[in-house]
Amino acid sequence: MTVEIAHEQSTACRPDQLFDLTGQTALITGASSGLGVQFALTLRAAGAEVVVAARRSERLADLCAEHSGLTAVPCDVADPKSIETAYRTVEERVGEVDILVNNAGTSIPARAEDESLTDFHYVLDVNLVGAFHLTQLVGRRMIERRRGSIVNVASILGIVAAAPNRQAAYCASKGGLINLTRELAVQWARYNVRVNALAPGFFPSEATAELLDDEAGAAYIKQNTPMSRAGRSGELSGALMLLASDAGSFITGQVIAVDGGWTAR
Repeated sequence: MTVEIAHEQSTACRPDQLFDLTGQTALITGASSGLGVQFALTLRAAGAEVVVAARRSERLADLCAEHSGLTAVPCDVADPKSIETAYRTVEERVGEVDILVNNAGTSIPARAEDESLTDFHYVLDVNLVGAFHLTQLVGRRMIERRRGSIVNVASILGIVAAAPNRQAAYCASKGGLINLTRELAVQWARYNVRVNALAPGFFPSEATAELLDDEAGAAYIKQNTPMSRAGRSGELSGALMLLASDAGSFITGQVIAVDGGWTAR
């Protein structure tokens, strides 16, 4: 016992070494705005070579022009062929992916009794099916290399209901993504491929702009969040870095809610 403790202490890394991503390549979907941009800049600051992927090529071009160290690859995660093309492009232009952040997402608010099946399918295609498809492609190579970290950006609405917001498809997709995270984590743990999920609460983004800018919406968030506010820019960075880096080397199959206490009520 004494020998084991001494060995663990002698091999301990400094915190900055644990979070260092130098030499690693990260691929982030939905990276043309909002949280995706924050994730990209966070991983780049930690030393990773970062590939930003999204449908809106012009947004990606602007992002890369503003920030050095980013590579843009167009990708529509609702389109299987686009996903496959994007992944091949990443391998050819940058190389193997060490970190995958499945951040692309969408929602189409509607009353459940009125929601069209077309809309329901589309939300699941973007938020769940597309994420699985890209994870499968990246995961195969990670399994061969016996190393990798996959971070699925879910939502607190994959844990609890959205009502009075009407988000049946979104809740279903994010709930599915959370349990897909657990299943893949257990299947791939033997290969040292970690799969985890972030479950953000309400953060400023294109998707939440209408809610946060509305007086009643802002009051609703303040009333129902124990910390009495929405999330702020950068407050997801710590959890992302924990899951993406060697600081979380023994963490897999977990969902970290970053929500100011929303799901603890």
